[in-house]
Amino acid sequence: MQIDYSDPIHYFWALLPEVVLSLWAMIVLLVDVFQKGDRSEPSRPIVTWLAFAGIGAAAIANAWLATVSEVGTTGMIAVDGFRIFTNYLLLLGGALFVPISTRYLEQEHLRLGEVYALVLLSLVGMMVFAGARDLMVIFLGLELMSVGVYVLTGVNRRDLRSAEAALKYFLLGAFSSAFFLFGIALLFGGTGTVNIALISAVIGVDGLGANLLVLVGMALLAAGFGFKVAAVPFHMWTPDAYEGAPAPITAFMAVAVKASAFAALLRVFLTAFPGLYDTWGAMVFPFALVTMVAANVLAAVQGNVKRMLAYSSIAHAGYLLVALAAASTLGTASFLFYLLVYTLMTVGAFAVLAVVARPGEQRLDLADYAGLGWRHPVLGVTMTVFLLSLAGFPLTGGFVGKVYILRAAVDKGMIWLAIVLALASLISYWYYLRLAWYMWFREPERPDVHGDVQVSPGLRVALVAAALAVVALGVFPGALLDLAERSAAALTSAATLGVLAP
Repeated sequence: MQIDYSDPIHYFWALLPEVVLSLWAMIVLLVDVFQKGDRSEPSRPIVTWLAFAGIGAAAIANAWLATVSEVGTTGMIAVDGFRIFTNYLLLLGGALFVPISTRYLEQEHLRLGEVYALVLLSLVGMMVFAGARDLMVIFLGLELMSVGVYVLTGVNRRDLRSAEAALKYFLLGAFSSAFFLFGIALLFGGTGTVNIALISAVIGVDGLGANLLVLVGMALLAAGFGFKVAAVPFHMWTPDAYEGAPAPITAFMAVAVKASAFAALLRVFLTAFPGLYDTWGAMVFPFALVTMVAANVLAAVQGNVKRMLAYSSIAHAGYLLVALAAASTLGTASFLFYLLVYTLMTVGAFAVLAVVARPGEQRLDLADYAGLGWRHPVLGVTMTVFLLSLAGFPLTGGFVGKVYILRAAVDKGMIWLAIVLALASLISYWYYLRLAWYMWFREPERPDVHGDVQVSPGLRVALVAAALAVVALGVFPGALLDLAERSAAALTSAATLGVLAP
């Protein structure tokens, strides 16, 4: 089948995964509403299975979308390998969220149906955000994603920390959205279009590379994206929002929001501004450098594990900015590969944290993890795998991803950026291995400190599967790297972006 955007009905087919998720979110809400029993009681397991089924149905729709082609490249929604890959990545984040959150939500007396419906609707926004070619549609996806995540951050209405985190996130998010929207307005004023492919053509044909409206609009877009990917100095909201939100929600925010924002950032800058690479590449360079160094240094001094992982996620945003700065097929492929590995290891780490911290997330200090590995081997072993991969230890997916990002930076001549990435990773070894050391080589202050820690069968399967995938991608990365390169070619092919390296 060919998607021809001259026929409006074809937009329905182009958005089929998002349509499926939207309908399924409505079903989850309706089932939750009509369930018998008091509102304070946990939702029945059917809601969990419905959420899984909705994500699976969207994945099937995404697989069908991979078999179709589109006529032209100026439609508001892209149907290409890059979008297909990022859709699967986002759906993976949603699928991992379900098993790590079920028991947590029940113990905190939160309605599963409400949370899962919000997650599905947030995923819809993320997929539109990452797959759109029109700046206004991108903004629509951004807002749909953001509203859902704001509510999820404050979903535990009995916890003042959660409410405070949601308020801070909302206020700063609204501020960043204003930057983003003003940037769109300036770009429209300078080029006469909001289609990112046409923006590139207009800049090239009319010679608008030095146009002030275009340059300021591009800078404002970068500021809006910087907030969503939590790059320094736009990261201020991240530690407080991540610490205050329920741990499974934090995991979802750390992977899905960041993945969709980075995917949209790559699509916009590599498609709309290839001819301005010298300008925006020079802008990304210092942001990547400062983000990697500052976030790792701040993470190294944290005694609260949740805040440590929050600063860790900021540091990984810096690594991904290096891949963006490389602006090549290899850089984009390494970005996609690393983003997938990052999803697995970050969700896994936050899942272990959610189990250990309960009830009420009171156990968040390093000392609370003393002896965890011996008392609960599944949690200890899987957490160790995730920490080693986050640090970039050999034979893990995190190591392979960092090596390919380094290679892309070196091939682009960014030697100093590659050196800083390597040194920043060495700093991260300290705080990741310190937590592992506590789990295996420190005696707990009380023998029964982990006596109430319970691992559900679903969570156990998710943790083991994620850990095995992280190791497998470190030992056998070839197939996924090939897929990532084919997906990256949609953005960085020499025919479309002649200024970028093939």
